[in-house]
Amino acid sequence: MAESDIAPVLTTRRDEAMGFIERMVSKGLGWARKYSLFTYPYATACCGMEFMSVSSARHDIARFGAEFPRFSPRQADMLMVIGTINLKQAPILKRVYEQMCEPKWVVAFGVCASSGGFYDNYAVLQGIDRIIPVDVYIPGCPPRPEQVLDGLKLLQDKIANQTHRVGHRGTTPHDLMAQNYSLTK
Repeated sequence: MAESDIAPVLTTRRDEAMGFIERMVSKGLGWARKYSLFTYPYATACCGMEFMSVSSARHDIARFGAEFPRFSPRQADMLMVIGTINLKQAPILKRVYEQMCEPKWVVAFGVCASSGGFYDNYAVLQGIDRIIPVDVYIPGCPPRPEQVLDGLKLLQDKIANQTHRVGHRGTTPHDLMAQNYSLTK
């Protein structure tokens, strides 16, 4: 007779095991993050005009908590890549993404940012997901403001359903540097 036949074994992973209060705090943090998106618009092409129309009174992106654009990556948590990205711009875009604080989300705005669009040549990056991870793709050339708002709602649902830990520290680059320094001594 096996041990598992005598007493059932409950296996839970630490990441998935959450108490009631921790689950309620996670839902509260998800709700707060969902409605407080600080956007960094990385606009490079004609889709920028459609992004401006989303901010207008008719479509009013402010209803979804993404009203004020931040033009500093250290103050933003949502990177909207709007338009065509050339290969010369790719390292700059990657640096902007790396300078953003956690948690951070990326939206590919338009077909050029998603897949390179109709620019199938040597100078255009064929999708920003080749250099940075993308959370939401908004199709269209250029996408209608309604599509942008639908993509924003998809991102908000994704943010609200994530597990948000309070006081949980992962391995930071500072911890890795300290660990490597102690190994070399």
